[in-house]
Amino acid sequence: MTTGNAPTAALLEDCARASLQLLRDNLCEHGVLAARRTPTAEARRYTRIFGRDAAICVLAMCSSGDAALERGAIDSLDALAAQQAANGQIPKYVDPTGRDADFWYLGCIDATLWWLIAADHVRRRTAGMSGRWSQEIVRAVAWLQAQEHPTFQLLQQNEASDWADIMPRSGYVLYTNALWYEVKRRFALPGLEATHHHFNHLFHPYQRDLPEYHRARLLRHYARRGQRDPGLYLSFVNFAFAGNEGDVFGNVLAVLCGLAGESMGQRIATTIETAHAADPYPVRVVLRPLSRQHELWRPYMARHQQNQMHQYHNGGIWPFVGGFWILALAHLGLHERAHAALAALARVNALDDWRFTEWFHGRTLKPMGMAGQSWNAATFLLAHRALKGEGRFW
Repeated sequence: MTTGNAPTAALLEDCARASLQLLRDNLCEHGVLAARRTPTAEARRYTRIFGRDAAICVLAMCSSGDAALERGAIDSLDALAAQQAANGQIPKYVDPTGRDADFWYLGCIDATLWWLIAADHVRRRTAGMSGRWSQEIVRAVAWLQAQEHPTFQLLQQNEASDWADIMPRSGYVLYTNALWYEVKRRFALPGLEATHHHFNHLFHPYQRDLPEYHRARLLRHYARRGQRDPGLYLSFVNFAFAGNEGDVFGNVLAVLCGLAGESMGQRIATTIETAHAADPYPVRVVLRPLSRQHELWRPYMARHQQNQMHQYHNGGIWPFVGGFWILALAHLGLHERAHAALAALARVNALDDWRFTEWFHGRTLKPMGMAGQSWNAATFLLAHRALKGEGRFW
């Protein structure tokens, strides 16, 4: 397939227009809502300004050339900053009036990480914004640093406290620490190389060169025990157990954030493609979903029957993650595959008259979750622009 194919090119342009329109429709006075306004979305709190959702949308809205979206990007970050906790944590979400901050049961560690990335993105790309949110940034960084292991220079967290909020990842989590490395790089924080080093030894504990620190050796032993190298980073590493379910989002971010070298990046892409995780739509977020019999299964995963195998965070297809997958393919120089995946992403967003469905069952492809997801639109735009040569998303 080539982007010169007329039907494909038309589909991509249609999806770009629909994506921009959805983001405009989902704007409110204080920023961008997570999903289209419906009674169901309101009842489920999707009509809120979420830390992670809004920040990802900000990456696409900033410098979009659309004045309303560019203003909405700043408003979103302002609304979240205004409800920042005294200890520096950015809320999971605030309501459309910019109040009623929610911090999730166990905290929401990635809301702060994504907010920092988005704030830096806006400050670098918007005239007159270089000093914006300076105090909030200092507090947010301090909150994260308080959760960093002094030797490993990796963040520690509770389970179910990031985007995969009913998955049992805890201790050192791949997804979270890929974002932490990106934050450290952007803000020139200390320990960047140590974070890179320990990231690649704890989450990929199959190398010969062991860190000297005894505790790192012990964790490495537990993490690799009884396993062969899966061609991916582990989804998390805890004291005596680790995640080998195949976390696609975390691995993709490791590529995009510069943690995976060329060889590891290519292995990650090959492993994901060999598992057909992007067929027919990008992308399933877990390669080997956890069954009720798996040692990592938690009773809360059955909450609302949501995280059964091949559903939700446990192997569902998430189009917004598909956008990051396409960016990773492009980053690795796999442009033909990236263009094919972009067309598939446009097709899945277009289903049911441009429903922009939150997620799909990983086996049956049944549309599930909320309609009108803002971050579906945002990551499609980021991928589309990148493949048109209009710049990187960060």
